[in-house]
Amino acid sequence: MDWRNDNIAVWGACLGLGNLYFDQGKLKEAEEMYQRALAGYKKALGPDHTSTMNTVNNLGNLYSVQGKLKAAEAIYKRALAGKEKALGPDHTLTLNTVNNLGNLYSDQGKLKAAEAMYQRALAGYEKALGTENPKIRIRWNSRSSS
Repeated sequence: MDWRNDNIAVWGACLGLGNLYFDQGKLKEAEEMYQRALAGYKKALGPDHTSTMNTVNNLGNLYSVQGKLKAAEAIYKRALAGKEKALGPDHTLTLNTVNNLGNLYSDQGKLKAAEAMYQRALAGYEKALGTENPKIRIRWNSRSSS
C-alpha cells in the first residue's frame, strides 16, 4: 500500500471507532473520532469525496442526538450537497441524508419541511429499491413507531 491508502485505512478506523463510540453513547469520544476521520478524508480524498460526506453525515447524526439541532442541520445540508454532487440526487446514500434531514426537521417541529424530505426520500427509495423492498418497510415502520 502507498502512503495515501495507508492513511485512508487510518481514517476508516477512526470512523469505525466513532461509530462504535456513538452506539455506546460515548458521544465526546465519537465526535473526536469523527472529526479526526473528517480531517483525514478531506486531506487525502478531498472535501467532496463520498467518504468525506459520509463522515459529515455521521457528525450530523451525532449533533442531532446531542441536541445541537442548528449544527446538525448545517452539517446535514453540507452532506446532502456533497452527496448530490458526487452520487446524484437519487442515490440511496444521498437519500439517507435526505431522510436524516426529515428526522431533524420533525424533531424541530418543522413539519412541512420534514414531510417534504420524507416524501423525497420515500420516492427515491422506492425508485431505487422497488416498492416491496423490506428495507423500505422497515425504515418507515421504525420511524412511525418512534
